[in-house]
Amino acid sequence: MTEFATSADGTRIAYDRQGSGPPVILIDGAMQFRAFDPATTQMAKELAGHGFSVVHYDRRGRGESPAESPITLEQTLDDLRALISEATEGADDAVALFGGSSGAAIALAAAASGMPVSKLVLWETPLGDELGTDAAEFLAGLRERIASRDGDATIEYYMKDMPPEWLAGAKASPGWPIMTSMGPSLEPDAEALAWTQSAARSALWAGVAQPTLVLVGEQTLDLMLTSADSLVANLPNAVRSAVPASDHAWEPRSMALTIAGFLVG
Repeated sequence: MTEFATSADGTRIAYDRQGSGPPVILIDGAMQFRAFDPATTQMAKELAGHGFSVVHYDRRGRGESPAESPITLEQTLDDLRALISEATEGADDAVALFGGSSGAAIALAAAASGMPVSKLVLWETPLGDELGTDAAEFLAGLRERIASRDGDATIEYYMKDMPPEWLAGAKASPGWPIMTSMGPSLEPDAEALAWTQSAARSALWAGVAQPTLVLVGEQTLDLMLTSADSLVANLPNAVRSAVPASDHAWEPRSMALTIAGFLVG
């Protein structure tokens, strides 16, 4: 059953909650939401079966969480604060965060902002070079395309640095119109990635002392391996592991088992 959390500006954020036990919130990456992300939906069910209360939500501007543009990282973090309050029922308990892809950068930003986060699991965060400018440039270009209200151009731009077969497959799929409709909700993804280049990472993440599991697929892009190295080198309490996965996609049961093992351990 869909529940709703009310964010600071009154926007309602839709979510599902499964299981009972320590709370875990799943943060989707680009172009994902509950009805459009069966892998994470199945993983949430599997993870709940390992003894956790799992919250999977539609990020602002997606699915059952409609919102007007512009959509910002600050608003996205406010949404997470509201969800944490729901997940902990107003208590002082902390929640674990799982972030997938650009959602992992959002999870990092949430922890760095001082939210009550117990542990972090970060899946294939697509970071650029430390102190680089490419993410800020990308964010500026994305904002221009969002402002133009051209959904096709927005998604084509967002995917321009991904393997070309990923874009071709997306455009040939019946899900392309859904993807092009959620362009404004991609701004926080790009903004979070730009934030990771805004200062030296050892300083930027010095306060993120939570135990952190940095995950990559057994078959993955070189970018993800370099990014994982940077995360482990600059987060105070991070370890790296690989899971059965390729093309930035994982198998729900094995991913849930890996997350559960880390959270319990």
